[in-house]
Amino acid sequence: MADYLDRIGAGLILASGEPLSYDWTPPELVGRDEELTEFASLFYGIENHNVSCRAVITGNVGSGKTVLTRRFCLDLASKLEGRRKVAISHVNCRNHPSTSQVLQRIAQDLDSGHPDRGFSSGEVIQSIRRNLRTRDTHLLLILDEVDVLVRRDSSDLIYKLLRMDEGQEGEGTISIILVSQESSLLMLFEGAIKSRLGSSNSISLSAYGPDQLTMIARQRYEASCRPNSISDEILERIGIFAADSGGDARMCIELLEAAIRKAEMAGRDMVHQEDVAPGNLRNRLVDSIEPSRVDSLEIHQKLVLLGICRRLSKTEEISSGDARKLYVLVCEENGIKPRGYTTFWKHVNHLEEEGLISSRASNSNRGRGRTQYITMPNSSPAAIGNRIERDIIGR
Repeated sequence: MADYLDRIGAGLILASGEPLSYDWTPPELVGRDEELTEFASLFYGIENHNVSCRAVITGNVGSGKTVLTRRFCLDLASKLEGRRKVAISHVNCRNHPSTSQVLQRIAQDLDSGHPDRGFSSGEVIQSIRRNLRTRDTHLLLILDEVDVLVRRDSSDLIYKLLRMDEGQEGEGTISIILVSQESSLLMLFEGAIKSRLGSSNSISLSAYGPDQLTMIARQRYEASCRPNSISDEILERIGIFAADSGGDARMCIELLEAAIRKAEMAGRDMVHQEDVAPGNLRNRLVDSIEPSRVDSLEIHQKLVLLGICRRLSKTEEISSGDARKLYVLVCEENGIKPRGYTTFWKHVNHLEEEGLISSRASNSNRGRGRTQYITMPNSSPAAIGNRIERDIIGR
């Protein structure tokens, strides 16, 4: 047997890897007390059997949307025990991006023997309702990354689920929680859906601060590692680094896991300061720019980027001259006066500093000058362009 395999499961520091998974739901949520309280206020009266509730949770990647929603639903089900029977179904719409896939996942969460095919969406919805009413059970439905479903399919399923009890005997069958990175999620819905969801039933999660991220690092360490293997100073260091990288809890967890791995690889049973090295992890995060990163840009920065995205959806790169022309065109489409050449270049440089675009200089095919060529290696031009266009339309 190869000696190098002896390291597997050595466990000098790590006792259980599960708490270092993004999918782990801690027994108690740290750093989101106010948000949990607000969440609870949206479910006032849920102990009554004829009451259904709605909630919309938004926030950037790593802001804790999914774990907040899971923890709330588990706590609520426990709180209602003996008063109202509750079932929880959590559907990630990125993995199940169509109406039929979402309904099939819900139906099988409630009944593992539910047939895979052969029923229309209306029939599956009625089957779900019949299952719930027969068992006198209330469904807490979480539709995570719901914007993916709406963009790829439509919002028709949301409308049907919101009206599940309409024209039927009995009410209060289902409560729906929509989760999305899209701060403007409600803009994707027609008026009838907006009114049923309620504009005041939204919670927007801000990025975590260093103290919150330190609490998260400590909770994950205590749940996964042997006692006294990581000091408070190192946990605070992880919290600060993660806050500097945008307040992303995933970065915090990755830093913790990487530090543990590095210490164990060195044969140590304690993590040292030098084991916390955010440089490589920062690069990994930049490797995939989330579309939500553009939300904080100024309007003309967005317009410059929109023109670039349109071209890069079809080609590998775009010259700075063409980028300027497309910026002017996008401004004209939206009735906005374009800024001058110098300001345009300031916006291009800002976009590059933010990691949204990359540029290289090359000898021009005409004359003796040099031309800048722009690419977007770390993101999807189509996804970012679509997000900017929705933002502009919503203004």
